[in-house]
Amino acid sequence: MYSVKQDLTDKKIGVILTDTIYGIVGLALEKDVVERVFRVKKRNPKKPLVVLISSIDDLKSIFEIDLNSKCLNILKEFWPGKVSVVLPCKKYPHLHRGLNSIAFRFPNKKELVDLIKEVGPIIATSVNKEGEIPAKNIAEAKEYFKNELDFYIDGGEVSKEPSMIVRLIDENELEVLRGKLCLRK
Repeated sequence: MYSVKQDLTDKKIGVILTDTIYGIVGLALEKDVVERVFRVKKRNPKKPLVVLISSIDDLKSIFEIDLNSKCLNILKEFWPGKVSVVLPCKKYPHLHRGLNSIAFRFPNKKELVDLIKEVGPIIATSVNKEGEIPAKNIAEAKEYFKNELDFYIDGGEVSKEPSMIVRLIDENELEVLRGKLCLRK
């Protein structure tokens, strides 16, 4: 059986179906992996990638982000789910790209969360070259990237939208950067 876990552990990058759309994924804490994704995708080097985490606790334990109880309650409104939240983070400059903030998402997809628990946080970015339409299936993904990526995992046709991105300005205010804001509760 094919192992995405092994590929990620071996610092490879590839395509999987995330909780929203197909994503190019790799280990977030490995600078060389992140830089390779930027090169392959031809992504603007000043534009950070989304980091998928396995729990809210990862924010403190891995990224050293301290959140007060009000901010935690806001995150619990969105997570697990399809909302990426931009939070201040000075650790890992290869991720924040000089902005001192990173967009994090705690996905609501058990097999993806289980994978992240095993390998650590992963970056995820839409499967397309900068400015192009994201791939909706593996055939489109392969058309974009051919052998530039190490693996492609077919999850079927996708009709979902990319994650909504919001910035937590303070414990009382959110700024919507992409998508429409709607709370689950």
